[in-house]
Amino acid sequence: MKAITRYFSIALLLALFSANGFAKTCSAVGGAILTNLGGFGVIDGAPTTLGVATGDLKGALGIQIVSAASDFTSITVQHHWVTDAGETLNFDQATLHGAYVSQTLLGVTEYKIQLRGGTGRFSNATGDLSSIGEVDFSTGHTILRYSGMVGYGDGK
Repeated sequence: MKAITRYFSIALLLALFSANGFAKTCSAVGGAILTNLGGFGVIDGAPTTLGVATGDLKGALGIQIVSAASDFTSITVQHHWVTDAGETLNFDQATLHGAYVSQTLLGVTEYKIQLRGGTGRFSNATGDLSSIGEVDFSTGHTILRYSGMVGYGDGK
């Protein structure tokens, strides 16, 4: 009888966790980010970029540069991202790290981005994305390839 009660209790707890949104369905995501430096000017003294994302998180985005090393090999940013479906993605601040491959071309070697919710199907989502790519300071063009996992808290 104890074994039946124990199994029933575990099954009940699992059902409650799933019903309350604790269960996450995760999926791989990937695509590209293309932006122009100075895309929508300067906000509160901070330069910005403006562009689009392709792939699984397709939409428009702006990136505010929060701080940067004097040589721009380490740049901390805040993303402002809206999918084509109109869903907002909320991200923690992220820091891009790179090395110059020429005087004006920065190779992005590490750029980790953490998703922390949003609207629509992303309301309870969390995720970790990694990016590599380049920033061309002579043209103002940025191109990054992102990939990672997103967990949807509502089972989607």
